[in-house]
Amino acid sequence: MDSSRADAEALREDIADVLKPMGLRLSEAKTQVVHMSEAFDFLGFRIQWCRKRGSDKWYVYTFIAARPLRQLKDKIRALTNRTSQQDPRSVLIRLNQIMRGWANYFKHAVAKTTLKVIQRFVWRRVMRWWMALHRWSWKDVRRRFTDHSGWWKQPSADGIELFDMTTVAVTRYRYRGNTIPSPWAHLNHARTAESVESPVR
Repeated sequence: MDSSRADAEALREDIADVLKPMGLRLSEAKTQVVHMSEAFDFLGFRIQWCRKRGSDKWYVYTFIAARPLRQLKDKIRALTNRTSQQDPRSVLIRLNQIMRGWANYFKHAVAKTTLKVIQRFVWRRVMRWWMALHRWSWKDVRRRFTDHSGWWKQPSADGIELFDMTTVAVTRYRYRGNTIPSPWAHLNHARTAESVESPVR
Protein backbone atom coordinates (compact mmCIF):
# COMPACT_ATOMS: atom_id res chain seq x y z
CA MET A 1 0.00 0.00 0.00
CA ASP A 2 1.51 3.32 -1.01
CA SER A 3 1.80 6.16 1.45
CA SER A 4 -0.85 8.34 -0.23
CA ARG A 5 -3.51 5.62 0.08
CA ALA A 6 -2.45 4.90 3.64
CA ASP A 7 -2.74 8.59 4.49
CA ALA A 8 -6.22 8.77 2.94
CA GLU A 9 -7.42 5.73 4.90
CA ALA A 10 -5.93 7.11 8.11
CA LEU A 11 -7.74 10.38 7.49
CA ARG A 12 -10.99 8.47 6.99
CA GLU A 13 -10.55 6.86 10.40
CA ASP A 14 -9.83 10.27 11.96
CA ILE A 15 -13.03 11.67 10.46
CA ALA A 16 -14.99 8.68 11.77
CA ASP A 17 -13.61 9.34 15.26
CA VAL A 18 -14.71 12.99 15.08
CA LEU A 19 -18.22 12.09 13.90
CA LYS A 20 -18.80 9.31 16.44
CA PRO A 21 -19.44 11.58 19.50
CA MET A 22 -22.01 13.44 17.38
CA GLY A 23 -23.97 10.26 16.77
CA LEU A 24 -22.92 10.18 13.12
CA ARG A 25 -21.01 7.60 11.14
CA LEU A 26 -19.53 7.23 7.67
CA SER A 27 -21.39 4.90 5.33
CA GLU A 28 -19.16 1.95 4.49
CA ALA A 29 -20.82 1.60 1.08
CA LYS A 30 -20.42 5.26 0.13
CA THR A 31 -17.08 6.08 1.74
CA GLN A 32 -14.30 4.52 -0.28
CA VAL A 33 -10.68 5.27 -1.06
CA VAL A 34 -10.02 5.11 -4.80
CA HIS A 35 -7.43 6.44 -7.21
CA MET A 36 -8.65 9.37 -9.33
CA SER A 37 -8.05 7.37 -12.50
CA GLU A 38 -10.56 4.75 -11.28
CA ALA A 39 -13.32 7.39 -10.97
CA PHE A 40 -15.89 7.84 -8.22
CA ASP A 41 -19.49 9.03 -8.09
CA PHE A 42 -20.53 12.01 -6.00
CA LEU A 43 -23.99 13.66 -5.93
CA GLY A 44 -24.85 12.28 -9.36
CA PHE A 45 -21.53 13.22 -10.95
CA ARG A 46 -18.74 10.87 -11.99
CA ILE A 47 -15.33 12.38 -11.33
CA GLN A 48 -12.30 10.92 -13.06
CA TRP A 49 -8.73 11.75 -13.99
CA CYS A 50 -8.45 11.27 -17.77
CA ARG A 51 -6.13 12.07 -20.63
CA LYS A 52 -7.39 14.90 -22.81
CA ARG A 53 -8.35 13.65 -26.24
CA GLY A 54 -5.65 14.36 -28.83
CA SER A 55 -2.99 15.25 -26.27
CA ASP A 56 -0.76 13.73 -23.64
CA LYS A 57 -2.10 15.96 -20.87
CA TRP A 58 -4.23 14.64 -17.99
CA TYR A 59 -7.07 16.52 -16.29
CA VAL A 60 -9.80 15.85 -13.76
CA TYR A 61 -13.14 15.64 -15.60
CA THR A 62 -16.66 15.73 -14.20
CA PHE A 63 -19.10 13.51 -16.09
CA ILE A 64 -22.73 12.60 -15.45
CA ALA A 65 -22.97 9.29 -13.57
CA ALA A 66 -24.94 6.36 -14.97
CA ARG A 67 -27.54 6.25 -12.20
CA PRO A 68 -29.14 9.69 -12.74
CA LEU A 69 -29.29 8.95 -16.47
CA ARG A 70 -31.20 5.73 -15.83
CA GLN A 71 -33.52 7.47 -13.38
CA LEU A 72 -34.27 10.27 -15.85
CA LYS A 73 -35.08 7.82 -18.65
CA ASP A 74 -37.32 5.81 -16.32
CA LYS A 75 -39.31 8.96 -15.51
CA ILE A 76 -39.64 9.82 -19.19
CA ARG A 77 -40.76 6.29 -20.05
CA ALA A 78 -43.38 6.37 -17.30
CA LEU A 79 -44.82 9.63 -18.63
CA THR A 80 -44.82 8.59 -22.30
CA ASN A 81 -46.17 5.06 -22.19
CA ARG A 82 -47.79 4.22 -25.53
CA THR A 83 -50.99 3.10 -23.83
CA SER A 84 -51.25 6.27 -21.75
CA GLN A 85 -54.45 8.30 -22.03
CA GLN A 86 -53.10 11.30 -20.12
CA ASP A 87 -53.62 14.82 -21.37
CA PRO A 88 -50.63 15.67 -23.66
CA ARG A 89 -50.47 19.23 -22.36
CA SER A 90 -50.16 18.10 -18.74
CA VAL A 91 -47.52 15.54 -19.68
CA LEU A 92 -45.47 18.15 -21.54
CA ILE A 93 -45.61 20.47 -18.52
CA ARG A 94 -44.31 17.70 -16.26
CA LEU A 95 -41.65 16.62 -18.77
CA ASN A 96 -40.45 20.21 -19.07
CA GLN A 97 -40.14 20.56 -15.31
CA ILE A 98 -38.09 17.37 -15.04
CA MET A 99 -35.87 18.08 -18.05
CA ARG A 100 -35.20 21.72 -17.18
CA GLY A 101 -34.24 20.90 -13.61
CA TRP A 102 -32.06 17.96 -14.65
CA ALA A 103 -30.24 19.91 -17.37
CA ASN A 104 -29.55 22.89 -15.13
CA TYR A 105 -28.21 20.66 -12.37
CA PHE A 106 -25.78 18.84 -14.66
CA LYS A 107 -24.83 21.73 -16.95
CA HIS A 108 -21.44 22.11 -15.23
CA ALA A 109 -20.38 18.58 -16.23
CA VAL A 110 -19.19 17.22 -19.57
CA ALA A 111 -22.81 17.17 -20.68
CA LYS A 112 -23.24 18.61 -24.17
CA THR A 113 -23.43 15.28 -26.01
CA THR A 114 -25.49 13.69 -23.23
CA LEU A 115 -28.12 16.45 -23.45
CA LYS A 116 -28.42 15.90 -27.22
CA VAL A 117 -28.87 12.16 -26.75
CA ILE A 118 -31.55 12.63 -24.08
CA GLN A 119 -33.37 15.23 -26.18
CA ARG A 120 -33.62 12.79 -29.10
CA PHE A 121 -34.76 10.07 -26.70
CA VAL A 122 -37.57 12.28 -25.32
CA TRP A 123 -38.64 13.38 -28.80
CA ARG A 124 -38.96 9.78 -30.00
CA ARG A 125 -40.88 8.75 -26.87
CA VAL A 126 -43.36 11.63 -27.24
CA MET A 127 -43.86 11.03 -30.97
CA ARG A 128 -44.45 7.29 -30.57
CA TRP A 129 -46.93 7.92 -27.77
CA TRP A 130 -48.84 10.54 -29.77
CA MET A 131 -48.90 8.33 -32.86
CA ALA A 132 -50.59 5.63 -30.79
CA LEU A 133 -52.84 8.09 -28.93
CA HIS A 134 -54.10 9.92 -32.03
CA ARG A 135 -53.63 7.06 -34.50
CA TRP A 136 -51.29 9.16 -36.60
CA SER A 137 -49.14 7.82 -39.38
CA TRP A 138 -45.56 8.96 -39.90
CA LYS A 139 -46.88 11.17 -42.69
CA ASP A 140 -49.21 12.87 -40.20
CA VAL A 141 -46.29 13.50 -37.85
CA ARG A 142 -44.18 15.10 -40.60
CA ARG A 143 -47.06 17.31 -41.68
CA ARG A 144 -47.73 18.53 -38.15
CA PHE A 145 -44.18 18.96 -36.88
CA THR A 146 -42.14 20.25 -39.82
CA ASP A 147 -42.15 23.78 -41.20
CA HIS A 148 -42.35 24.87 -44.85
CA SER A 149 -38.60 24.30 -45.21
CA GLY A 150 -38.80 20.74 -43.91
CA TRP A 151 -37.15 21.55 -40.55
CA TRP A 152 -38.53 19.74 -37.51
CA LYS A 153 -40.38 21.78 -34.90
CA GLN A 154 -40.55 20.99 -31.20
CA PRO A 155 -43.66 18.96 -30.25
CA SER A 156 -46.34 21.13 -28.64
CA ALA A 157 -49.84 20.69 -27.26
CA ASP A 158 -52.32 23.46 -26.40
CA GLY A 159 -49.63 26.14 -26.27
CA ILE A 160 -47.06 24.08 -24.32
CA GLU A 161 -43.89 23.26 -26.24
CA LEU A 162 -41.49 20.47 -25.31
CA PHE A 163 -38.44 21.95 -23.60
CA ASP A 164 -35.22 21.68 -25.60
CA MET A 165 -32.44 20.56 -23.25
CA THR A 166 -29.76 21.46 -25.80
CA THR A 167 -30.55 25.15 -25.26
CA VAL A 168 -29.08 24.96 -21.75
CA ALA A 169 -25.57 26.42 -21.88
CA VAL A 170 -22.98 23.91 -20.68
CA THR A 171 -20.49 25.89 -18.60
CA ARG A 172 -17.91 23.40 -17.46
CA TYR A 173 -15.98 24.32 -14.34
CA ARG A 174 -12.70 26.08 -14.85
CA TYR A 175 -10.04 26.58 -12.20
CA ARG A 176 -9.93 30.31 -11.41
CA GLY A 177 -7.51 30.35 -8.50
CA ASN A 178 -4.86 32.34 -10.36
CA THR A 179 -7.36 34.90 -11.68
CA ILE A 180 -9.07 35.79 -8.39
CA PRO A 181 -7.48 39.01 -7.14
CA SER A 182 -5.86 38.79 -3.71
CA PRO A 183 -6.39 41.80 -1.41
CA TRP A 184 -3.04 41.09 0.25
CA ALA A 185 -1.14 41.86 -2.95
CA HIS A 186 -1.66 45.62 -2.54
CA LEU A 187 0.90 47.69 -0.65
CA ASN A 188 -1.72 49.81 1.09
CA HIS A 189 -2.77 46.73 3.08
CA ALA A 190 0.76 46.36 4.34
CA ARG A 191 0.80 50.02 5.36
CA THR A 192 -2.54 49.60 7.12
CA ALA A 193 -1.19 46.61 9.02
CA GLU A 194 1.90 48.60 10.05
CA SER A 195 -0.22 51.49 11.31
CA VAL A 196 -2.38 49.12 13.32
CA GLU A 197 0.61 47.45 14.89
CA SER A 198 2.35 50.75 15.78
CA PRO A 199 2.00 51.76 19.44
CA VAL A 200 -0.61 54.38 20.31
CA ARG A 201 0.99 57.64 21.33
